[in-house]
Amino acid sequence: MFGRGPRLLAGAVVVACAVLLGPSAPGGVPFARPLPAEAPREVVPNRVMTWNICNPCGTSDADRAAEIATYAPQVIGMQEACVRDVERIRAHLENLYGLVYHVEYGTVLQNWGRCGGVPWNPGAYGQAILSAAPMTDRVSVEYPDGGSEDRGYMAVTTTVGGRSVRVFNTHLAQRRQEAVRADQAAVLAAQIARHDRAVVLGDFNAVPDAPELTPLWALAEDTDPECRPSPTGTCAPTTDWQSKFDYVFLRGFTPLEHHVRPTPYSDHHMVHTDLEPA
Repeated sequence: MFGRGPRLLAGAVVVACAVLLGPSAPGGVPFARPLPAEAPREVVPNRVMTWNICNPCGTSDADRAAEIATYAPQVIGMQEACVRDVERIRAHLENLYGLVYHVEYGTVLQNWGRCGGVPWNPGAYGQAILSAAPMTDRVSVEYPDGGSEDRGYMAVTTTVGGRSVRVFNTHLAQRRQEAVRADQAAVLAAQIARHDRAVVLGDFNAVPDAPELTPLWALAEDTDPECRPSPTGTCAPTTDWQSKFDYVFLRGFTPLEHHVRPTPYSDHHMVHTDLEPA
């Protein structure tokens, strides 16, 4: 039988391993969850998606990968993304489903509570973009005022539907911080305006008729054809609390199909759309 000293040492090793792996590491060996019969077998070249994956939510990255593989978009913009989670999701997409993606990050925080790691080297947290096509000209910008938590946007140039496009991904300030979001939206809009063709993905933490989104509506349209910045617009909710906070704004593209997909693995739904150049 082990003495008290060895048992304490073994317990310390277990705790240290848990800290290093982080709170959202999947339990056990991941397996390929069966996908619906209608799921595409290859990446859909004109499909884009936005998804706030929710951190920390104790969700398996294998389950997140299966959700993405069900729709196999060309480009996925993720918010509340920990680098370690995204690396695992990307690996599962390739190893379990044969979907190969490039990755770029727009992290703005080092956050142990959300992303694990060790206190002196916590996990990076913010946005990420996965793209089946290579990405160039990445920028990652932190907003001058993030509100109650640092926030920012990232942008890359990649290919959607055979066309080169600038893709933005952002997460605006939390609810009840309208003035902060207004300043953030103005910063983002100034960058979007520089491009004739752009896809803007993100969790904007604001409903469509919120005044802070006015600069974005002036430049682009949401892919939901029924959703416009007026109280009479019929916008499909994208969150578990029945608000539309998640958008795919288009500039120089026309939406063909738009879908909001509730998921048990986040408090935000997956939003994806198929596009054609305008």
